Amino acid sequence: MTFSDPEDAMLAARALAGDQGAYGSLMQRHRDAVYRLARGHVGDADEALDITQESFIAAFAALERYDPARPFRAWIARIALNKCRDWGRRRAVRRFFTGARPLDEALQVRDDSATPEEALRSYGEIDRIHRAVSALPAALKDPLLLCAIEGMSHAEAAQILGVTPKAIETRLYRARMKLDKVLAY
Repeated sequence: MTFSDPEDAMLAARALAGDQGAYGSLMQRHRDAVYRLARGHVGDADEALDITQESFIAAFAALERYDPARPFRAWIARIALNKCRDWGRRRAVRRFFTGARPLDEALQVRDDSATPEEALRSYGEIDRIHRAVSALPAALKDPLLLCAIEGMSHAEAAQILGVTPKAIETRLYRARMKLDKVLAY
């Protein structure tokens, strides 16, 4: 189990005392990890930037609830995962209402996104992998992102997700098997 970084705890305490620079330092220390987590979850770079920003805004608003005895990284990762899930719910609602338009209005609604073949050619293998990861169910995607991308241990990921380390191990195995099938040529 990883313990809290004393510098993170000190920066959080200074931010609570009104030092904006301290919170800026916390953001600099953790923004790349939060972005990678969001990018892997939603599969879109622009959306991931928005989610990263929303995560840090929410963290700042809830900073008094942060427990300095626990890792800030795990706390902000949990907030980011919640923001990713919120994004997914909002996206599902938007899709529902877009599909619910009258048929004559649907003629004016156009999907400008590239076909899967065009996207593969234009964005290459990395984007293909991002899409495959983002298509995984959250129960498989979250442990994969936390352990494989963020380098957390099974115990750390289990703590964040509220499951056992063995469940993390099983979910990682299943996620990798699904990715192997999806990414096979």
